[in-house]
Amino acid sequence: MKMHIMPIRRNLKFHVPDEKVLNWHSWGPTVTQFFNTLSLFFPEGERFFINSVRKYRDRIDDPELQEAVRAFIGQEAMHGREHEDYNQKMVEAGLPVDTQEAIVSKLLDVISKYTPNALQLSATVALEHLTAILADILLREPDLIDDSDESYQRLWHWHALEETEHKAVAFDVYQTVFGTGIKAWALRSVGLVLATTIFFSLFYPFYLINTWKVGQLFNLKGWWLSFKFQWLKPGGLRRVVIPWLDWFKPGFHPWDHDNREFLAEMDSLIGDADGYQKNEAA
Repeated sequence: MKMHIMPIRRNLKFHVPDEKVLNWHSWGPTVTQFFNTLSLFFPEGERFFINSVRKYRDRIDDPELQEAVRAFIGQEAMHGREHEDYNQKMVEAGLPVDTQEAIVSKLLDVISKYTPNALQLSATVALEHLTAILADILLREPDLIDDSDESYQRLWHWHALEETEHKAVAFDVYQTVFGTGIKAWALRSVGLVLATTIFFSLFYPFYLINTWKVGQLFNLKGWWLSFKFQWLKPGGLRRVVIPWLDWFKPGFHPWDHDNREFLAEMDSLIGDADGYQKNEAA
């Protein structure tokens, strides 16, 4: 298999500041909690993705795809580590993120124990599609985080770049194992609908709770800014809809959304991060 892009495992540390964790975004604390709530899903989610792909490593004969899987696992592990640090700062600042993470962990444990491996991999490729879309929007619309705290900007920028870099790896594993026929299409289609529904059914209640905890639940101006941010201009979630629907095209591949030009931004980002190493074993 010819890889579109070969991911690279990078050991980057961002040390986001504790004192700004509740209000680091330039649009204020309500939009900050939007990003903070996204962050709480990543450590457990990344572990689920890694385990879902690992279950099929013995079905991969192509050496390039094997190498890409190793890098994918390494990147996801680094994402989990950095977001664990970020999330711990939220806990120390008074957000109930540890309780929310425990709910996510329990849900994923149940899915891992009681659903077929094929469904778990389909959920993984579906959520990788969703995160790749969000990453692309963040890269195309820098005003989504412009003028925010630089450390948090760098962390989210790095995560978006690496999600872009490895966005097709789990999908290529899925196609290697299950092919491209109608059954494979149906399974991944169901996976996206279920995964998206479950994710947002958890995300928005957690977002409301976290906004309440920072004293912004009844701040109408804050909620207007959040609505505008998500659905109007810049409209981060509004921009998700069309590329999300592309998933249901029978011949779809993640690199049909070709945005590799953004990966050139990685070098300058690395220069601003601590302790950079790459190509460590996963």
